[in-house]
Amino acid sequence: MSTDTSTDVTPMRIDGEAVTSEETIVVSSPFDGHEVGRVPRATEADIDRAVAVALERHRAGPPPAWERAEVLDRAAAAVLDHLDDLASTICAEAAKPITTARTEVRRAADTFRFAAATARTAAGEMIPMDASTAGEGKVGFTLRVPIGVVAAISPFNFPLNLVVHKVAPAIAAGCPVVLKPASATPLTALALGAILEDHCGLPPGWCNVVTAPGSVADHLVTHDDVAHITFTGSASVGWSIRSRAPRKRVGLELGNNAPVIVHGDADVEEAATRIAAAGYAFSGQTCISVQRVYVHRDVAEPFLATLTSKVSQLRAGDPSDEGTDLSALIDDGETERVRATVERAVADGAVAAVGGSVRPDGIYAPTVLTDVRNDMEVCATEIFGPVVGVATYGEVSEAIDLANDTRYGLQAGIFTSDVRTALAAAHQLAFGGVTVNEVPTFRADQMPYGGTGDSGNTKEGPAWAVREMTEERMVVIER
Repeated sequence: MSTDTSTDVTPMRIDGEAVTSEETIVVSSPFDGHEVGRVPRATEADIDRAVAVALERHRAGPPPAWERAEVLDRAAAAVLDHLDDLASTICAEAAKPITTARTEVRRAADTFRFAAATARTAAGEMIPMDASTAGEGKVGFTLRVPIGVVAAISPFNFPLNLVVHKVAPAIAAGCPVVLKPASATPLTALALGAILEDHCGLPPGWCNVVTAPGSVADHLVTHDDVAHITFTGSASVGWSIRSRAPRKRVGLELGNNAPVIVHGDADVEEAATRIAAAGYAFSGQTCISVQRVYVHRDVAEPFLATLTSKVSQLRAGDPSDEGTDLSALIDDGETERVRATVERAVADGAVAAVGGSVRPDGIYAPTVLTDVRNDMEVCATEIFGPVVGVATYGEVSEAIDLANDTRYGLQAGIFTSDVRTALAAAHQLAFGGVTVNEVPTFRADQMPYGGTGDSGNTKEGPAWAVREMTEERMVVIER
């Protein structure tokens, strides 16, 4: 990403208008560096205007729930109508393999559908007022009312679906949005904003998209007229936002170093096959990408044989190639960070069974490390790259302790054929989600998704996000 003074840009959208700026941001391909497009470099004045428009819409009141639901239903159909264009944009600006990019578009359509269903069904509840003497003769119920202007700050790794996970629930809740997409991948969000207004009937001002670097976007975080912030990204940035917005409702979906346990009674080949996909999809740039594997020592040898074979067969290269499994990391700095982290692990006793280096084309090779320990940086932090570390254990209690030995708590998984072991793990793994005979990289867009500790403080999924974006208002009526 760099700045440029060209006016040939994809404009921002504020109050239904195309907005440009004197300075622009150049969006470059992470794979080969070619220019993908340009977007405006928003100013604080642009943010002020977007928030003011959103606040005006909020004060005027939302469209009725059925209208919001119909907008969301149309959005689900519209993103599928634009599937090829959206997938190509994701592929170009994020270096996400084209087949994976298409899957992201289809998931975004699902997310819109679930948000539409929530718009139609979200409601308060009846309160049994005469359960106390004070309430006798009264009727009580709660209403769910829009919280106000929502500031949505989205990451680069899912430039469509994670945007939809913020925008769609806000529409369902009746909240106007100011969306700040990642500076590395803003083009997809701008395309979505245009689709919502031009093809789905979303009134102007309900989804304003501003493209700004973090230094300018901080103005959105601290803006007095923003009621709710929804952020997906790194733990350091997320908790910093939380500390600087103490009077706002702040929802954080942050990082992880996802562990998975492969017990001695598991289907070893199935586990290794799933992990070989889940640890390396989009080059591991997913917060629930498998990072730590704890395999029972009795099955470690066949597990590693299958895993290393599968990972060695992954195809790295041009993300636009239909046969590519993984491509470049989002920028050279990230590639260097992953390289240095792996090299430190190897120097400290880990063994690179596969990969462990940067390829001549600049792509970090998919890597399997054995003999890792929890105190190694490659296990203790979120690697956010195509690296999986493997360690062995003897008793399942030991594996659960190893999995829990982290400051993160998003999702974890276990492979086992014993239901008692599975249920014990579900109760003892201290994570927001636990998968059984499935990798912790699994996510369905309607489920409650979120973690504990440094992984965040909220649950995503339209039904849960709408709760966060509404206030509960108590109504008491004297009969």
